[in-house]
Amino acid sequence: MTSPADYSEQLRLADLRVTRPRVAVLEAVCDLPHADTETIFDSVRAGLPEVSRQTVYDVLAALTTVGLVRRIQPSNSVARYESRVGDNHHHVVCRSCGVIADIDCAVGDAPCLTPFDGDGLLDGFAIDEAEVIYWGLCPKCSTARVSDSPAVSP
Repeated sequence: MTSPADYSEQLRLADLRVTRPRVAVLEAVCDLPHADTETIFDSVRAGLPEVSRQTVYDVLAALTTVGLVRRIQPSNSVARYESRVGDNHHHVVCRSCGVIADIDCAVGDAPCLTPFDGDGLLDGFAIDEAEVIYWGLCPKCSTARVSDSPAVSP
């Protein structure tokens, strides 16, 4: 379990001033992987009732800029935040309930995928990351869909 002192050290190492809102937001992101801003705000407000929504937005932006937090935004979703950074992992998203889970790279090191460049559009690009989102149904929604199906008579 990570302590407030550990979060403070992460902020210092990223050259950010240690403040209660920054520690609280970093802790919330670590405790609530793939949480949206509203969920993070609610979590922070539980311990710091005086913190404003704008402060949480500003802290998330600062943490993302220095690489302590990663912002993802699957199609048709609000922005989500996670503390798993720097390893170029991917995500799987349930089309029904919206749950998001981490998926490790399928092949090798970052960017772990090599784009086809038959027309030379990538000439000069130094690609360092690939962002892949797998879509489907989570086990819970998959099971619910099967059980909601009408019975078929022989």
